[in-house]
Amino acid sequence: MATIFHNLPLLMAPPAGGAQGGPASIVPTLVTFGLVFLIFYFLIIRPQSKRQKETKQMLSQLRKGDRVVTIGGMRGTIQSLKEDSVVLKVDSNTSIEFNRSAIGNVVDKRSGSKPQKEKDTTEDASDEE
Repeated sequence: MATIFHNLPLLMAPPAGGAQGGPASIVPTLVTFGLVFLIFYFLIIRPQSKRQKETKQMLSQLRKGDRVVTIGGMRGTIQSLKEDSVVLKVDSNTSIEFNRSAIGNVVDKRSGSKPQKEKDTTEDASDEE
């Protein structure tokens, strides 16, 4: 029994082939971390930044007369705009002031000019006879 404890330090020694934990073993680890980062970038980070950019653009293009919905679900027409706030007309005699960031989306953009009626170019068949 004394011989087993005498040889114990030799059993715990590294293999005789040399060091196995060199630079070649770190490459698969770095590749794995790189793939995980790419997956997070394309599934989480990129769509989030794209959505933030679209929201910022939508808030900067708000105009008086646009119909909007707030993030709380209130629907109304923009009555006036300030730097950081928007006044919505929600009823014939009710106006509420919201932060610009509370606007969720634009339902109906106010057109810059009234649409022109198309001229009726079709003629009756009876007129041609």
